Amino acid sequence: MLALLLALQGLVSPTDSLPQITLTEALQRAVQLDPNYVSALGQVDNAAWARRNAFAVFVLPSATVSANRQRTDPASFFFTDTLLRLKTTWSATLNVRYDLFTGGQKFAELARSGAALEGAHADELRQRFAAALLTESDYYAVLQNAELDRVARDRLRRAREQLGVARARVSSGAAVSTDSLNLRLEMTRAQVAQLKQESALRIARLELGRRVGAAGPVDAAPLDTAPAPELPVSLADAITEAARQGPDYRAAAANERAASAAYRAELGNYLPHATLAYNKLSLGTKFFPNDLFKQSNLTLGISFPIWNNGQRELALSRARVSKDIARARRQDMDRAVQHDVTAAYDTYETARASADLAQQGLVVARESFRVQQTRYQSGATTILDLLDAEVNLSQAEADLVQARYGTRLALAGLESILGRRLFTDKESQ
Repeated sequence: MLALLLALQGLVSPTDSLPQITLTEALQRAVQLDPNYVSALGQVDNAAWARRNAFAVFVLPSATVSANRQRTDPASFFFTDTLLRLKTTWSATLNVRYDLFTGGQKFAELARSGAALEGAHADELRQRFAAALLTESDYYAVLQNAELDRVARDRLRRAREQLGVARARVSSGAAVSTDSLNLRLEMTRAQVAQLKQESALRIARLELGRRVGAAGPVDAAPLDTAPAPELPVSLADAITEAARQGPDYRAAAANERAASAAYRAELGNYLPHATLAYNKLSLGTKFFPNDLFKQSNLTLGISFPIWNNGQRELALSRARVSKDIARARRQDMDRAVQHDVTAAYDTYETARASADLAQQGLVVARESFRVQQTRYQSGATTILDLLDAEVNLSQAEADLVQARYGTRLALAGLESILGRRLFTDKESQ
């Protein structure tokens, strides 16, 4: 079994040649590749054009120009000032239309497009932070697994060292053979754990490479290991800020306003509509015809909808249901903001405190292992106490690594809810 494990270790490819990326570069590249963010960015462009269109209908009429060439065989007769018989004729038409009154639908569409544009911006911000959260998660996973791989290697190194000491003591008669057997078992477990950690590291690097658009694995540049700082905002201020400018809550409020405006637009179908139309027709024997016939019309039309087989009522009912759903979602988000922010805030504070305690625990575990190692070498303790101290030391090192990167990920989750970075010196996009 030991030979097989050592052979598998030899198959591990070196990582020195792997491309390395910083967190800033990873965030910048990943956000441009995330399908949800690309979609949200496109929706912002669509909403901006809808907003321009809502403004344009107030000042600009719609205009259409068409030209047609007609050839008949046999030739057709045309009555103008004289009687003509022509095979080929050209006609051109200009139609201009301006809606004077649409039952308030123009103003409703202006309000709806404004709310939709704000909602699109909020959704773009939400998707940007969502993509950043996924990227940071993958980035921290690489760093965490790299450090856990180091912890596993240290555990294997210590097991080998202690196995050498145990064999010497067994050979001298100071210890029984079970000491070396227990240490061989611990070394086997350490080798298995180290192989598993190497596999996890390779997978994490491949996932980071996929996230940033690389063809293969990518390594993460190390970050500082300074203790996590205190949050620059209080819990109450964070709740207020999230309710006011958090992307999730802004999007919910904007969607409600857009649905309400769409409902008002459907109400405009119950009012009369007034339209001013201008039409000009030219007929001739060549392109840009003007030699045979010209006619212009200016029309003021007023229409009053009476009944269209319930289609108007159906559209109004659907708009009302959409408005009610949007209002219910916005109210639910208003009720959830305190829970969401508090949960993310407490997660960061808990992770930060856990990292401090894990640091203290590591100091204790190292001292305990040193004492047990010294006592075992002098014959004052058993091999089981030494193995217990060794396992506790490896676990304390792993707990510190997980707590440190858990704190960073918890901070990213809180920033995603607030829609902004809390520390200006933090690497971000």
